[in-house]
Amino acid sequence: MPVFYDTHAHLDYPDFADELPQVIARAGEAGIAKIITIGTDLASSARAVKLAETNPNVFAGVGWHPSHALEAPDDLRPALRELARHPKVVALGETGMDYYRLPSRKPGFTAADDERYKIKQAALFRQHLEVAAELGLNCVIHQREALEDTLTALQPFADRVRGVFHCFANDAATMRRVIALGSLVSFTGILTFKNGQNIRDTLAATPLDQFMLETDCPFLAPMPYRGKRCEPAYVTETAAVAAQVKGCSLEELSAATCATAEKFFGF
Repeated sequence: MPVFYDTHAHLDYPDFADELPQVIARAGEAGIAKIITIGTDLASSARAVKLAETNPNVFAGVGWHPSHALEAPDDLRPALRELARHPKVVALGETGMDYYRLPSRKPGFTAADDERYKIKQAALFRQHLEVAAELGLNCVIHQREALEDTLTALQPFADRVRGVFHCFANDAATMRRVIALGSLVSFTGILTFKNGQNIRDTLAATPLDQFMLETDCPFLAPMPYRGKRCEPAYVTETAAVAAQVKGCSLEELSAATCATAEKFFGF
């Protein structure tokens, strides 16, 4: 059975609370040899570390999601340093920039609120990059409708920190810009969707050694599970489509994506 990794999961979410051991067991049975569970704030990151401590095949990313930037402390770096020194923490994040739901889209908020939100996101992203550079780690990057600002923020750190742009949904030209910075892209179950041809086109253009696979579970379950809770075992469905798109065997895809993840995360 070809082995794959789920490089982006949220195992600490309540969706898994009732059967997490079974979810992890099913992943192993499906050939998913390693899972990285990703923190979205300090409490979530601490839970991710705890899960990694208690499950040999689980590793952790620690960070603060940009969509929750306004709730974050002004200086996240001390807490990030403390969390990231744990031996099973393999990345900072998820972090980045997200302009999809700006405050001004809700009643009572203005463009000035949007600007404060963007400034806070940028400050937090920089703090993640600074700590990553200090500790020799890479970053799991979330980017939605904020591409130029995200790339601009990453550029000064590109010689010290690599990023993986997770749940990648941009075009091939954008993928090439990411790779030119020394960073990577990662694909979810969207790759399998009937309306995901644009994602498949981007994957087709992505070098075999420059991408990883993930679920982003509990979200984005691949076909035939679309609309249901996603879990790490479902990487196999995404991998099957990825191999078809790349015109390679599952064994070749396994070797390439796992080697890329091992180099990026250092596990």
